[in-house]
Amino acid sequence: MSSLQAEEYKSFEEIKKIREDGTEYWKARELSEVLQYKKWENFSKVISRAKLACKNSGRNIEDDFPEVRKIVKAGALQKKVVDYELSRYACYLIVQNSDPRKEVIALGQTYFAIQTRRQEVADYFNQLDEDNKRLVIRGDIKQWNQMLLEAAHNSGVITNEEYAEFQNAGYMGLYGGLTVDDIHKRKKLKDNEKILDFMGSTELIANLFRISQTEEKLKKDKIHSCSKATSTHYEVGTKVRKAIEDIGGTMPEDLPTPKKNIKQVEKEQLKRLKDKKTKLMLDE
Repeated sequence: MSSLQAEEYKSFEEIKKIREDGTEYWKARELSEVLQYKKWENFSKVISRAKLACKNSGRNIEDDFPEVRKIVKAGALQKKVVDYELSRYACYLIVQNSDPRKEVIALGQTYFAIQTRRQEVADYFNQLDEDNKRLVIRGDIKQWNQMLLEAAHNSGVITNEEYAEFQNAGYMGLYGGLTVDDIHKRKKLKDNEKILDFMGSTELIANLFRISQTEEKLKKDKIHSCSKATSTHYEVGTKVRKAIEDIGGTMPEDLPTPKKNIKQVEKEQLKRLKDKKTKLMLDE
């Protein structure tokens, strides 16, 4: 991302507002300034086109473009002007209907497209049951662990013994000093069972954050020492633990262990898919 992109993305973030219920919105008049519209009349035409696109997509315009009135000073006088509390989707439609020749518009299109997609993914994830959430996060962890392995290797963690110590440090940081073996025993697992396969979605998310942030920090800080990489993993683990503590969350070692491991869940999901496919073929 270029410095200009970073600055413009920051501008979109800075004008974002959060309501008491946690929903976010952008004020249309503030967005018009970021998008470099000098006249409100010109920007209101863009809003009208975006409203039409919203209607054609089958959504309720009032939900995405709630109109508000505010009082502004005009010399010695005061007057009421129209403004809108735009949803993310409304902002996306606005930048899609703006002048694409402006670089800031192109950046806005990218920004709001990414934000909209993130929300779609989050909404989809939140609709999943616990077992499917576990499957999704466990799959992400597998990918991030591969990236962490590469980052650790580039940082000087070479041998299997060094990597085992490196991994142990991350767990110790996150689990308040408990080692991999301690966690394994706490979950009452067999020797060949992996602790990540016996975590609920909340515990998996905490570990995913530990893994992803360590991978990023190793690269960002350009660490080239095995001992430093190991201490960094421990440090990130402790900070993730502190964040959980600060928001009043349950410590990972105190979270319940699911009765079914990930392999069992995968097997059940594959069986359901197979049965569904067979039923569809019979219906045909």
